[in-house]
Amino acid sequence: MKVIRAKEFTGDKAWQALDIANMQGITTRLHWTDKPYKWHINDGEEVFVVLDGQVNMLYKQEGVEHSVLLDVGDIFYAGIGTEHVAHPQGAARILVIESEGSV
Repeated sequence: MKVIRAKEFTGDKAWQALDIANMQGITTRLHWTDKPYKWHINDGEEVFVVLDGQVNMLYKQEGVEHSVLLDVGDIFYAGIGTEHVAHPQGAARILVIESEGSV
């Protein structure tokens, strides 16, 4: 049993992660960041939940770049092959659920 107080979690570097669970190869991790990630394509599907702050999510569909501003409680689902990058607007806390070892 664990209780995680997400608002209390901070990192000393961007994209610092706290491992919460690994359920048969699917990881759940809490990230703290104040800097963009990098353009990437995950090895599998990814669920990205904004718990604190705002994140501008850029993604590509059929080679065309799009963006959506995610607020607290918003969920971004990246299907297999979805190229994307997260740009937090200040500090943000994000819950990420994905295959173990994914980028």
